[in-house]
Amino acid sequence: MTTASTPATPGPSTPTTVRTLPLDQLKYDDDLEGFVPPTRPKSTPFPCQDLASGGGIQSLQRSTELDHPDHISNPIPEVEPTASTETSSLSSLPIEIHECILDHLFGVRSSAASRTTSSAGKSKVLRGWGTALRHSRRREVSELALVSEQWRELVQERLYRHLKIKGTTDSVAAAAKWFELHPHLCSHVKHIEIWFPVFQQKNPAFDRTLRIPSTTPDRSSLIRSLSNQMQDTATPITYQAPSNNCTLEEVFLFVRYTFTEACILTLEGGERKKPPVVQHFLHPEHQGLPVVESVRTLVIKGQWNLIRSIEDFQNIATALPNLNEWHGSYAKPKSKSYISMATILPKLPRHLTHLNICLEADYRREIICPEFFKKVGNHTHFCVEMAKAIPTLEHLAYTGRVCHKFFDEAAKLTNARESRLKSVDLIVKNCCRPTFLWNNGSGITDMAFIMAFETLVISGVKALDKLAALEFLRIRFIDLESQVPSLNPYFQLAKNQCTGLWSEMILDALSRARPAATFVEKPENLDDVGIKDGQLLTSPSFSKTRPLTIKVSSYINLSGGITIT
Repeated sequence: MTTASTPATPGPSTPTTVRTLPLDQLKYDDDLEGFVPPTRPKSTPFPCQDLASGGGIQSLQRSTELDHPDHISNPIPEVEPTASTETSSLSSLPIEIHECILDHLFGVRSSAASRTTSSAGKSKVLRGWGTALRHSRRREVSELALVSEQWRELVQERLYRHLKIKGTTDSVAAAAKWFELHPHLCSHVKHIEIWFPVFQQKNPAFDRTLRIPSTTPDRSSLIRSLSNQMQDTATPITYQAPSNNCTLEEVFLFVRYTFTEACILTLEGGERKKPPVVQHFLHPEHQGLPVVESVRTLVIKGQWNLIRSIEDFQNIATALPNLNEWHGSYAKPKSKSYISMATILPKLPRHLTHLNICLEADYRREIICPEFFKKVGNHTHFCVEMAKAIPTLEHLAYTGRVCHKFFDEAAKLTNARESRLKSVDLIVKNCCRPTFLWNNGSGITDMAFIMAFETLVISGVKALDKLAALEFLRIRFIDLESQVPSLNPYFQLAKNQCTGLWSEMILDALSRARPAATFVEKPENLDDVGIKDGQLLTSPSFSKTRPLTIKVSSYINLSGGITIT
């Protein structure tokens, strides 16, 4: 038989290189007719006795007696099982060890009742809810519940802590049926998320339940052949408005009676052209939503499809009497979004202390202010209306258009002795200015915008006199397309330490409103940054890290010396 004909090849057909020991390290034993391995070098980190302590293993000596087990003079002793050598049971470990193991696999959990914030609106309540706790390999990690009864409880707590359910009548009914059959899982749900479809397929071109087995020899060719057949025979796919979406009344009723310990509620309205509004009531004659007392944090995505008027907000706020944190975001910038929020913000309930509103989140500079915001100016001044919410808030985070009128109005409406505002975090899309201005764009090369941004900072610093409880103030502009992102203007006050934009006017206002606050370092000049032929040029020694302090006058170099306002 040849090597190729054997079921298993015994070894390589070519000779292999064998490392031999030097002759001076070989020592022969006449009695055993073998060899003794070389002496252990002193540089070896482990002593010889450590190797022999694991069960009587002696030095490897070649002997003819090894072929006869009856003649072994020093056999390996059998270790009798004792209490010290028995493997410890997993269930005997402290509960803290089990928690650490599962936190390593699922992600560290934050307390659902925590209300500590590092900055305005950046609540630790929502940190990690959408990523670590909703594990990508959910089916695999769910099998960990079979390890022991103790692990079953701990794993189920993590798997059911954050649930996302489709906002249709069928999905909600199926979820209600599941938890009716498994009532012990209801208490694990702390964050319930409902997303409403904005369209549904009208005439399916093919069966979406078709599954091609992964064991198919030529899977790619099979997919191509199926797609070609569908293109030849199927009709184009069309969509229509959803017909089986549930109402907010059904959602609140489901949450109220199923998840009695849910403290975070997320509603996602979706976004498309001419999106359908989510109906609040199943019957028009109803006047109120079911009350859910356990919810303290409300997150609304695609808010335009859920809240379009002050009545819509009041319906939701009345149904959540213990609500103290509201996160609202819009998918696209609209004039209707600003106008509707301008009617809601002055009438926030007093128990709502944390507010995070995002009206524009594309983080791009603009050449000129868009037309839709001019419509807002014809109806109301949004900055003035938003300032009316300041007296009842403790933390505010806002992303959108804002100007110095916001802080001016907030200072007028606030009593220094009763002020509760502790932090403000503003991401400025642009500074709203009179509509007759032609140069109302944004960016680090637009000196008119830099000066408007400086005016906003000065107004915020002056308001510190009335906002006596304010400990954190951050105003920043973000341009993801900037050639020098580190020079995006910003100002930050944290624990009486100031960084960012600096000017004599800012310094003078700071010394009057908050004398204990100072800048962390002297301002820097941007002499090594300039503009030529429309391109920003930096020297090789220019640092890409964000400067701790930067003069407002330094931006003149980036604008090519043009300061028309």
